[in-house]
This record gives sequence, structure tokens and C-alpha cells, in this order.
Amino acid sequence: MVPDVSTGSRTRGLLSYLYGPGRRDEHTDPHIVAAFAMPGIPDPGRAPLDQHHTLLSELADYLDQPVRVREQRTGKKVPQHVWHCPVRTAPGDRYLTDEEWAQVARRIVHATGIAPDGDDAGCRWIAVRHAEDHIHIMATSVREDGRRPRTNRDGQRAQAECRTIEAELGLRRLKSGDFTAAPMPTSAEQAKALRTGTTKTAKEWLRDQAYTAAAAARDEAEYFSTLSTLGIHIKYRLGPQTGDVTGYSLAAPDDTNSHGEPVYFSGSALAPDLSINRLRERLTAHDATDQPTARTTDPGPWHQADTTLRDLHTSLLDQDTKNSQSARDQDSAIQAQAAAFSELLHNTAATAPTHLRAELRAAASAFNRANRSTVRAEHHSAAALRTAAKELLHALGSDKDGAAVAGLLSTAALALIALTRWHESRQHHQQVAAARQTLVHLQTAYRQAAEPVLADLASRTPSPQATQRYASDLRAAVPDHAERVLADSAWPALATTLAKAESTGQNPRRLLTDIARQRELDTADHPAEVINWRIHHHTTEHHAARLRAANTRPHRNTPAHTAPVDTTASTRLPAPQTDRDAPTRRR
Repeated sequence: MVPDVSTGSRTRGLLSYLYGPGRRDEHTDPHIVAAFAMPGIPDPGRAPLDQHHTLLSELADYLDQPVRVREQRTGKKVPQHVWHCPVRTAPGDRYLTDEEWAQVARRIVHATGIAPDGDDAGCRWIAVRHAEDHIHIMATSVREDGRRPRTNRDGQRAQAECRTIEAELGLRRLKSGDFTAAPMPTSAEQAKALRTGTTKTAKEWLRDQAYTAAAAARDEAEYFSTLSTLGIHIKYRLGPQTGDVTGYSLAAPDDTNSHGEPVYFSGSALAPDLSINRLRERLTAHDATDQPTARTTDPGPWHQADTTLRDLHTSLLDQDTKNSQSARDQDSAIQAQAAAFSELLHNTAATAPTHLRAELRAAASAFNRANRSTVRAEHHSAAALRTAAKELLHALGSDKDGAAVAGLLSTAALALIALTRWHESRQHHQQVAAARQTLVHLQTAYRQAAEPVLADLASRTPSPQATQRYASDLRAAVPDHAERVLADSAWPALATTLAKAESTGQNPRRLLTDIARQRELDTADHPAEVINWRIHHHTTEHHAARLRAANTRPHRNTPAHTAPVDTTASTRLPAPQTDRDAPTRRR
């Protein structure tokens, strides 16, 4: 059961909507099911058609009487005096009777302070039902004694009461909101999208583009520049004295009003963390001196992001909450990691192989909700993951066989599960639901990336004698999980990976022993796959370390005196948008 509290200033206008046909003729049989004083109150929905408009005006005047008295007494207009709260049951719930909806309405106006039980001087209100699954509670927020009602935190109180009502009426138990959700599209915005044949409203499209641009940007100027290249109109709000940017609004390229003017949405109207202040907190936390640089011997961006995600996963598993102050600091740090993880998902979706991008975009979009909570993020603590996420923008076409991408997605799924557990422990119900939805898309993308890689490895399985030797090494190094690993369909691929690692000079049994010290094998559905990607990651690091050692070895013919090389300077590279813009490797 979902309540949605808002305020306005036109009593007659809201009544006309409630008793009208709706924007798409969805209103059927509008009528009052409850009110502050049922006997004698006019109900335009049950009156003859020739009396409909007259009764609408009479009802508006009746509800507004305390408002007019207060205005005459104070000589001031009462602002936003119309209180409005639609209450809707969840899809699949049974239909409530008029009597049940009447009880729901009375409990909501009591809980929110509009009309407390037993208070004869409460506000005037009505509850109109014009569909099977919801009612609209409307009140004028001036009490009979001329005072304004105490409606602070009315939205939260309405939600809490709805959770109780759900349990009592046997309805679907929804998760409590925390007021960090992005605003939902209005019915008018949805109708406009339907008329134009688009799957998303302009608000939703702008939100997606803003998140993608924020994930790629390294500063505020780059954020707005990226949005401009997409054809998005930008309107800045400037401080009256300093002229500094204090806010911004965005408009989709083809979204106009009846006058042909762009329809703007402020950053905070798109999502709470897209406001100018929240954006600046995130962008200024990025270390401007730590920019992507050309690589010669280091592993590529996919591997670097995988390494950082492994560190995040370990830290989430090892977090210590014994001290309350320490727990608050850890929560701020983890919330920052969640924000950086969101950026990584967006940048992965932009640069991964084409066949993975649809699922990864869906994962990034779903995690936008999981990323927002009431915990204030300390963004500086997530600099490493944020830098790794931005380096992915230089990964277009950098992975030929897909193993690095599959390994990254495998680690990302484990990190996401750990972040979900953190949200669960903090009772962040909305974030948990969004994280689980994200995991579905992420696991689908992982399977799409991993299956061809694993199939290729399995087709090159070593000889039966070598495979048997690796099985013996596995039983000796990982005795608790060996049989599950050997029964896994990915065991042939793992045997090939062990053979490749051995060819680089690594000892398979020692390597498996080191891998076994890492966690999550006991909860992994496919333990052979988890070990496979860990060995692939370890072998990549081993190879890179050998190359670095070779490059730093002094050469016999090197001149005794050479000019020092400045390794601190780095060139700032723009985030590539197409394959054509991807940096080329120097040879």
C-alpha cells in the first residue's frame, strides 16, 4: 500500500480532477467513501449530471471555509492549503471494499495529524474512490479552530501506518521508503511518453544520461560538457551576488511544452544525488592528479578494476562494527564505495563488448536506487575504486578474448552480494530490493561473457594424465571444496587454466592453496568458475610483475649518464565515446 503526500493551492482544481474522467478516461464511478462529516456533505459523483459542476463548487467552498476565516482574520493568504494523499494497493492485492477504504482513510488522516481521532477541531477532509485499487484523500490544512495542523513528517507517518494496515488486512507487505528514491514520473509525463511512442519519460531518460555522464566525468565542467554533446539543454541557476552556479536544470532535446519551450527538470528533481551539491561532493573527491596514463607493462583497465573490486569485497567481509563511532565511519566509507561501484557499472556498460551492454545498462540503472541511502558518503575513501572505474573508459577494444571482462563481472557479483548484505544489516529495504534486481542483470551479463571463454578453455583441456594430476593437487590444496569443484561443469576449463599457469612457472598446488585462503567458495554456486577467474587474475599479475622486472633491469650498453625521465607528469585524456576515440597502444 503506497501513500504519496503532496500539497497545492487549488481546492476546486483538485476536485475537478478527482471527479473528472482522468487523463486517459481511467476514472470510473468517483464517489466519497469517507469524510470528516459524512451526513449532508455534497458528493458530486452521485448527483445528477446537470448538478455536477454546481456541487463541485459547493464542495470546494465547504472544504475551504476554515481557510477563508483564517485569511480574513490574519489578512494573509494561506499558502499551499490543499493537502493531497493518494493511497494505492500493490499490484496483485485483493480489492478493498468501500468500508475498508473508509477505514484506511480515517487511519491515514489520524496518523498524519490532519484529523486526529477524537479531535472535533481537526481539518476538513474527504476520501474519493474512482478506481478499484486506490483512493485520494484530500484536505484543507486549516483546522476548525483556525490553527494549521501539525503535519511534519506526514509522508513518513503515512507510510508507517500503511505498513500496519497491510499486516492487518492481509495485503502485500511493501518495504518502507527512506525518502531517498528518485521522483516517479507523473501521469501527465507518462501520457506524453505514450503519445510520442517512447519507452521512457523525458525525466527518466535525463536521469539515465545524467548518471552516465557523472560516472565518466572527472570534474564539473566535463559533466556538463558531456551532457551538451548529447543535445541536452542546460540551464544554470546563478547566485545573485557572486554569479556562481548554485544549481542546474536539464531538458531533453525534443521535450517541449505547448508553447514549444524546453521542459526543464532540476538535478534534484531527477534524483537526490544529482543535485549540484551532491555532484560536487563526488566529483571533487576524485584525485585530479591520478589520471589514466598510457600502459606498457601493467595489466589493463579490466584487470585493475578487478583488483580494486577484490579489495572492496575483502573489506566488506572484514568490516568491524564493535565501536559505534567506528561503525559510523565504516558506513560512510561503504556508502562511498557503493557510489563508486555505481560509477563502475555505468562505465562497464559503456565499454564492455557490445553483446553485454544491454544487461549491464539495466544493472547500472537498477543500482542507481541501491546507491542512494540515508548514510552520508565520505567519497574520498573510495578514490581507488572511482579511479579504476574511470580508467575503464580507456578499455574499448582492449580485451580480445573476454576473460578479463568475465573475471571482472564475476568479482563484481561477489562485491554486489556483500553490499546487499550491508544494506540488509542496516535495514535499507528499498536498497536491498534494488541490489537484488541489479544482481539478476549482472549475473546474466556474466554468463554471456563467461560461457564462450569457458567453452574455449574446456576445448583445450590438457591430457588425462595432467588433468588427473591437477585433480590431485586440488584435493590436497582445497580438501573441503574439492569434490564440488570437480563436479562443477567448469572443471575442464579450470584444468586448462591450471596448465596455462604452470607454463608460466607457477606451482599449481601452491597456487590453489593461496586461492583457497580467499573467501566465498563455500557459497559459490560454481566454485570451479570462481577459482578459474582467481587464477586468471593471479597469472595476469604474475606476468605483469615479470615484465616490470625485465624493464627495470639495467642494460649493459646503457650510457652512464642519462637524462632523468619525468614519470609524474600525466596527460589528461577525455573519456572515449566510440571505438574510433579509443587510445592506440604504442609499440
